[in-house]
Amino acid sequence: MATPTRSALRAALLGAGLMLATQAMAQQQKITVAWYGGNWGDAFRACVADPYTKATGVTVVPEVGTSTTTLAKLQQQKNAPTIDVAWMDGGISELAAQAGVLDTLDPAAIPNLKNVIDQGVYRNGDAAYAVSTGYYSLGITYNTKEVPQAPTSWKDLWKPEYAGAVAVPSPANSSGVPFVFFLARVWAIDPSNLAPLYAKLATLDTALFFDSSGAASNAYQSGEAIIGAHFNVGAWDLIDKGLPIGFAVPKEGAWATDARLHLVKGAPNAAAARKFIDTALTPDAAACLATRLYLGPAVKDVQVSKDVARKLPWGAEGSVKNLSLFDWNLINSRRAEVTDAWNRQVVRKR
Repeated sequence: MATPTRSALRAALLGAGLMLATQAMAQQQKITVAWYGGNWGDAFRACVADPYTKATGVTVVPEVGTSTTTLAKLQQQKNAPTIDVAWMDGGISELAAQAGVLDTLDPAAIPNLKNVIDQGVYRNGDAAYAVSTGYYSLGITYNTKEVPQAPTSWKDLWKPEYAGAVAVPSPANSSGVPFVFFLARVWAIDPSNLAPLYAKLATLDTALFFDSSGAASNAYQSGEAIIGAHFNVGAWDLIDKGLPIGFAVPKEGAWATDARLHLVKGAPNAAAARKFIDTALTPDAAACLATRLYLGPAVKDVQVSKDVARKLPWGAEGSVKNLSLFDWNLINSRRAEVTDAWNRQVVRKR
């Protein structure tokens, strides 16, 4: 018969073995997270993925792409998803919910949901399907050597001195379709009949219609574009690198949206995925994203430096209430129409 000492030793060894096995399993476990490229992906890794892996031992494998690319993948993989968590922008987020590729965010499994402002939790009825990780805006970015005076109006993009050097988003970019409706406001065009706006856009002599934020940043960095639309995130990244770039909010305002996290329906690693989302909703993660990307935090009571605060989409003293946000359901109901009209009346008539 084993002595009590031997029994205790055996139990201790067994417990240690189970602990090591659990740790090894955690180290072997991976989750796949869809996020954007460039400085966005770098920030998501530094602010969320690395702290998550450090705390859990679970490796994060990025699936890099734009929001529209990610949605297409989720639809293709609907019956057997390989992605666990997905970052997608406002607008594409609603389309993903309609496509039935998202799972519900359960506050019991993601307790840090309580840290998020009401506007930052997106619901179908009582069920949350997305949560904001921060807001950003689309303003005018310009080369300070070529454009020494900060532009004051979106109409400045049509000035003849900028011909062939303007950048604006295409409908393939998540900001492209809402940007069309935003420009309708700028030019006082009835959104129920956008034909006059398409005619106006067809006269805009552009360097490119960009499909991704990275393409826009590259164009401004290379000098291919000297003025146009860009996100505050991308513009300030270039400015911080010492490039001769400025960012302006014109008198007509700046359009804004947010980057959201989603749990994929049927995610192969759902429990670990929920923990990842929970990690992203801490004040530390939100402050890190604000510092690295100048995302306006959706998490409550986040503290940032004065220099960071002035670069947020709402400025040093503002909040989400100061942003110009669109009704995504209305925009999405006309997305196909706008994309088709853009291709026929803007691109082909250039």
